[in-house]
Order: sequence, then C-alpha cells, then structure tokens
Amino acid sequence: MYPLQLRGSQVVLREFCPDDLDKMMAVVGDDRVTESLSFDTCSREQATEMLNGILGRAKQEPRAEYYLAVTTADDGLVGFVRLGLSGVEAGKLGGAGAADYWHRGYAIDAARTLMDFGFRELKLHRISAAMGPDNAASIAIVRRLGMTYEGRIRDHVYTNGRWRDSLLYSVLVNEWVTLETTEVPDLG
Repeated sequence: MYPLQLRGSQVVLREFCPDDLDKMMAVVGDDRVTESLSFDTCSREQATEMLNGILGRAKQEPRAEYYLAVTTADDGLVGFVRLGLSGVEAGKLGGAGAADYWHRGYAIDAARTLMDFGFRELKLHRISAAMGPDNAASIAIVRRLGMTYEGRIRDHVYTNGRWRDSLLYSVLVNEWVTLETTEVPDLG
C-alpha cells in the first residue's frame, strides 16, 4: 500500500516526502522530544539519513512498517507515527510530536487512526507500545486507547547516554472492536 493517506478527526497521516526534513527536525532534533524516545537527538545529517530510510522502506514489498507524517490542515507536519510489523499479525506502535504542538490531541488521534488501520486493513491481532516510565503523556495516551499494561522491560533501550526501562502496553483486536463502540476521551 503506497502511497498511504489516512484521515483522523484532527490529523491526516501521510507518507513522508523529501521536503519534510525541516519540519522533521522540529521533532527528532529537539531534546525536549527525544528525551522520551528510543533514540538520541538527531543532527541534520542524521535526520536526513533517517528520512531517506523512511522513504526507502515505504516502498518495500512486503511493507514491514508504516512510518507516517502526522499533519494538520493549517500547520503542516507536526509529528510522526509508526506501526512496525513484527511477528505473526502483530504491530509495534510508536510516535512523537513537535513540542510546539503538544497537548492538542494530535498524538491520540494519530495513534487511534493508525491502530484502526492496523486492525481493519492489515488484519493485525495485536498492537503493542513501549515507552519510558517517565513518559506520562504517552502512558496516558495508550491507556485512553484501551491498551493494557503488560509489564516492565528492564534496560530496554540505550538513549541519552544511559540504559532506560520501558513499560509495555498492548491491545488485542477483539478489545479494539469493543472500544470502537464507546467514545474514548481525547487527551487535551
């Protein structure tokens, strides 16, 4: 499926393009954002390599990940969301937003939109997400999406000069179907 575009209630998820580098730097080049991610703050050169990798992997068949730009009608690119396919009918969710766009509900809308695509179109059975124990915003988002806490992965990622644990959450397709019939509150 390329190119892919998905519409949420507030955001549009689309394929990255080469022109996204400057806006991408507001996410991967910002220490406030990357302190919660599984990689260190990127230089422009590193971000260029990252973007080139995203562009190349998007066209692979079969596709192993959906790494999409999170955009709004008036602000352009405000972040990214990723669904990496792993195992049998399983996906790993991740993402980040530019600090200037935090607390507007974009992250939960982007995650919900990509998860719905994963369950409905890709026929996934399970989607998981792992985040640092201090990442209160991401923990709130996955809980609001109906994900269940599974446990702590010790020394899961090495980032910002140290090992960091991750908290693992997941939701199964039968739980997601139940969720779609109820209104899930948005993170303000």
